[in-house]
Amino acid sequence: MPALAASALLLAAGCSSAPSQAASPSATADRQAGASESAADRSLAVAAAPAGTATAAANPARSDGKAQRTELAVASYDSKTRRAVIASDDSDDGAGTASSAPSPSASSAGASAAPHRTAVGDVIASAPAPGAPQGLLAKVTKVLGETEEGTEVQTEPAQLNALLGDDTAKGSVPVDPAAFDVDKLLPDVDVSWSRTGDVHVGPEGATVPLGSLRLDVRAELPTLTKGSASAYASVEGFVQVAPQVDFRYGGEGADTAPASAYLGVSGDWTSGWSLKGRAGASATPVRIPFATLHADPVLQVGPVPVVVNLDLTCYVEISGDGKITVDVEQSLKGDFEAGGTFGLTQGWTPVSSSDMTSTPVRTSVTTAGGVKAALGAQASVGLYGSVGVVADLAPYVRGEGTGTVTGTDDVFEAKGTWAVYGGVDLTGTLRLQLTIFGTPVFQKDIPLGALHREWKLAGGETP
Repeated sequence: MPALAASALLLAAGCSSAPSQAASPSATADRQAGASESAADRSLAVAAAPAGTATAAANPARSDGKAQRTELAVASYDSKTRRAVIASDDSDDGAGTASSAPSPSASSAGASAAPHRTAVGDVIASAPAPGAPQGLLAKVTKVLGETEEGTEVQTEPAQLNALLGDDTAKGSVPVDPAAFDVDKLLPDVDVSWSRTGDVHVGPEGATVPLGSLRLDVRAELPTLTKGSASAYASVEGFVQVAPQVDFRYGGEGADTAPASAYLGVSGDWTSGWSLKGRAGASATPVRIPFATLHADPVLQVGPVPVVVNLDLTCYVEISGDGKITVDVEQSLKGDFEAGGTFGLTQGWTPVSSSDMTSTPVRTSVTTAGGVKAALGAQASVGLYGSVGVVADLAPYVRGEGTGTVTGTDDVFEAKGTWAVYGGVDLTGTLRLQLTIFGTPVFQKDIPLGALHREWKLAGGETP
């Protein structure tokens, strides 16, 4: 009998049977209550997975097809051939664990298989493993044989509804800021983070709220005249973000597709930065990435480890006519949300929102012209190595003037017309890979739609 079914420990929340009083032929109210409790039983908890997360597996051909925790593990995986070696914990402490007990509901073909082995039809969900650093969600199509490490199998991509079935799940899980691998792309980048019991601080004097990741940067910008002391432009400041992954699965719907689903990224955002000098002319925005970050947080959705792949690219972006010289500082704070939601009637639709407020610290605009600079981040979120949502959050400052304006706080001296604006753009796309939930395939990427908000920081006109 295949051990994937025999070795599983179902979560009580996902596997409890209906209460006995629900079967009473004399109580309609009891039957309704039983149905309600049964529905509640199918709601799986969503939380950050503990260390040493177990693999989960299901096989619709046997038992009730529900996902179960198992002692099996992915010892190795080759993404090119899709071959995996499935190892097992053959230790037996004599306690009669579920992982060594045969399943009474196994088929005759499964009953003849050796314990602790996988079988054709098994759908396996694994946390990051050798050869599968972004997790693995796969279906066994052929058992190739035994190796020293375990059973070698041929696999094909699988979908989450094969594991979650008619259960429901909903939750948001913060990403540990220390879990990010950070690649600094510019020399003047410092990284700070804070989590329970541990704090890492980059720049002197930086304060980082619990659960947040902060990047401080200073970058010189392209100018019109290179090599001239007077041709100078720079941006410096910090981006602070506390990202979390949002996940929802709505149970079985029509034609085995889930009734609903959601995948997205959200969080709190804080930044403080300044733009100084006269940048070179560029009608097309020039983007300068200064750091890339990657994390693979594992969500425990009932018995199933759901691996979320989160990438962030922090950047400076500037455009303008090359005529204006500015000295602008601002602080900005707010939150954001970007993702995709699925419903049986509307299919996949985008979700994007951002509530940002900013405060000007110093504003100076000299000569005529216009400039726009953003200090933003592009985020991509996916499951088991398949990118599903790409979102670009770009808080910016924009200055324009027809003369000379200098100001600090609410006191300004101006000759001509001038204005400084703060704003935020949120754009992105939903990718085909979101069908990993088991939803119908859509034929092309779906734009998130452009969210654009702008507010005036300072400005005026003098005769």
